[in-house]
Amino acid sequence: MLLVTGGTTFIGRAVLRNLSTYGYSIRTLLEPAIESPLLPPGVSVDVALSSLDDERGIRAAMVDVSAVIHLAGTGLGHTFDDPEIVDAEGTRVLVKAAEEAGVERFIYLSTLGADPASAYPQIRAKAIAESHIRNSSLAYTILRSAVLFGPDDSLTTSLAMLMAGSLLFFPIPGDGSTVLQPLWVEDLATCIGWSLDEEETKGGTFELGGPEYFTLRQIVTMVMRAASITRIIIPTRPPYLRGVSWLMERTLRYSPASTNLLDYLAVNRTTDLDTLPRLFGLAPTRMEDRLDHLREKNWGWELLRRQFSKR
Repeated sequence: MLLVTGGTTFIGRAVLRNLSTYGYSIRTLLEPAIESPLLPPGVSVDVALSSLDDERGIRAAMVDVSAVIHLAGTGLGHTFDDPEIVDAEGTRVLVKAAEEAGVERFIYLSTLGADPASAYPQIRAKAIAESHIRNSSLAYTILRSAVLFGPDDSLTTSLAMLMAGSLLFFPIPGDGSTVLQPLWVEDLATCIGWSLDEEETKGGTFELGGPEYFTLRQIVTMVMRAASITRIIIPTRPPYLRGVSWLMERTLRYSPASTNLLDYLAVNRTTDLDTLPRLFGLAPTRMEDRLDHLREKNWGWELLRRQFSKR
């Protein structure tokens, strides 16, 4: 039995779909909620109801589990969760329960640039979570991922909605020279699935990125082209955008802007271009070949719809 945390997230849904094709028995950890969970359709999963800070609930979820895939945590989208609690403390609780249950494999999804000395809370918390795993007795694999793209992501779809909601001009942090290495979410899901059976990945930390480097300005231009939205790109001081993002997060039911994303975009987030072919024998997908999801919607209406949606 595999236990997957964060199974209802953008990344988690892709991982559950991928794992189901290999015939794994899957259990996903869900926080108790009134609304129905956003699990991928057609995928059979067992459900364990518990939050990451509920030690008793986590121990119960570990029954008959041989491997844990830990995806839950604060993402790049807007959230009021404290990363020190969700990412760092939540991982400590999960690791402790996995050790007690005799779990054979533990795979953790972290982020490029995770650093305990980082000035950014989310990036710092990811590094603390990594340290809890490394200091355990578990056979672990830590995958530090580049920024991910795909349907309903926190990068391209958020940019498309922000563009649709702007008039004529589109502000970007600084001059847009930050370099990113976008990775298709399905490629990451494949690597996570393969890591379960790869002996070479045990006890290692691996950085995963896409096959190309892009500046933020290039990505914004690519999203505009795919979404058929034309705006004039305006370099803007990051503190101004942070203030606007903070206000949007607190006034809108759904905010496509987030301070977490601005933190991520503050510095270059790249690794070697050959990581996927070298580590997994997988040729990563080019970003421009997987932007069909941007062509399928009117993003202005989508932004409006999300303000009244329960999700």
